Amino acid sequence: AQVTAFHVPSPILTRSRAARTGAAISGWQAAPVSSRRLGTFKFNDVPSSRGLQTPLSLSMNGGPVDKKVLLLCGDFMEDSEAMVPFQGLLSHGIKVDAVCPGKKAGDTCRTAIHDFEGDQTYTEKPGHNFALNADFDRVSVAEYDAIVIPGGRSPEYLALDPKVIGLVQGFNSAGKVVASICHGQQILSAAGILAGRRCTAYPAVGPVCKAAGAVWVDPSPIDMAVTDGNLVTAAAWPGHPQFIAQIVAALGLKVEGVNGKRLLMLCGDYMEDYEAMVPFQVMTSFGYTVDTVCPGKSSADTCKTAVHDFEGDQTYSEKVGHNFALNADFAKVSPGSYDGLIVPGGRAPEYLALDPQVTGLVEAFAAQGKPIASICHGQQILAATNVLRGKTCTAYPAVGPACKLAGANWVEPNPISMAVTDGLLVTAAAWPGHPEFLSQLNRVMGVHVSAAGAAPRATPAGFSLY
Repeated sequence: AQVTAFHVPSPILTRSRAARTGAAISGWQAAPVSSRRLGTFKFNDVPSSRGLQTPLSLSMNGGPVDKKVLLLCGDFMEDSEAMVPFQGLLSHGIKVDAVCPGKKAGDTCRTAIHDFEGDQTYTEKPGHNFALNADFDRVSVAEYDAIVIPGGRSPEYLALDPKVIGLVQGFNSAGKVVASICHGQQILSAAGILAGRRCTAYPAVGPVCKAAGAVWVDPSPIDMAVTDGNLVTAAAWPGHPQFIAQIVAALGLKVEGVNGKRLLMLCGDYMEDYEAMVPFQVMTSFGYTVDTVCPGKSSADTCKTAVHDFEGDQTYSEKVGHNFALNADFAKVSPGSYDGLIVPGGRAPEYLALDPQVTGLVEAFAAQGKPIASICHGQQILAATNVLRGKTCTAYPAVGPACKLAGANWVEPNPISMAVTDGLLVTAAAWPGHPEFLSQLNRVMGVHVSAAGAAPRATPAGFSLY
């Protein structure tokens, strides 16, 4: 089998900074099937693999790539190690079913945020509630092309479940892609599929991998991933870009059109955890260079993030998320050096919208004809500029009045997982919309996914960026 090991420099976490920052983001999911209320806006859409077609929607989900992946979940899996692969693969047009032993579609798994904050090992904080979209008991290996196993604390108990072990062995015996990250390799070791195979994992899982006969690859840098035949492994969430890219390659897919394109992400303290990490890591996995900046901070700094979730109250709850590491200096940013701008939501936009440097930067991207993609409360920043006037957009429902006052043609976010493209402007309402949001941004950027060897896809008739 061909063996490949490669990595990209990670702006989230470099090895020298690993001890003091865990940097990064965690996962979220659309609300469980039971209908919950967003102020006066009601939604019950579980994130799924089906495309969400609106008049301006250009979905890649469930598209011509014709691949289907199973995500093996469990309570207290690492938050970002569930959501980033889930939404990242959906953004590539791959169908993804998320299942958990003993649970059904519409149930949720609790997640854990693991981060490095100056202690001898990682800290744990409560993450988002992750909604499942399929039943574990109905899974058939024959229906899928790959299985993906997140890390966190769930693998240590899932490795004791004979059904889980049999499922993983079934994927491996069929020669299908088996991808696992961080502590997920505890399950691979128990399944007996590592003997003679090159793999990496979170360093503390190394001894069990070696005992299982693996050819151990030290995770240096921590953001690397390793492919050995049908086996793809990574050490921790900083490795998501390479992990996802290698899964996509192992499925026989290719990304076309990136061609050195660069994106700028506008960050701030208490931006929503998912809405920072998912776009950052997923777009990096496509091959973009993504620079993350924050006013008043430099590339040596971090931003705090917020976990926004719906847990039965009249509005979303907030918990402290990962520490997100910046990789560029805001003061040195030149819009001409980038091909597009991404604006995450959360609580950061309400104060960033007051900064003339921020609003000036957004207007400069618009004036230069560069794509702008904004999600959730990010549209508070756009509303403080002239960018929305005459444009069709959506946003988190509570931001609707500001968008309308700024002259936007408002689209109700129904379902909450939708996204809207109007020319070079891409907007979405909340993190359940990431797959549509990123798919549509890629379309605007001229990037697409296809089966290796397939002819390039033509732009749909009637579609224009202008």
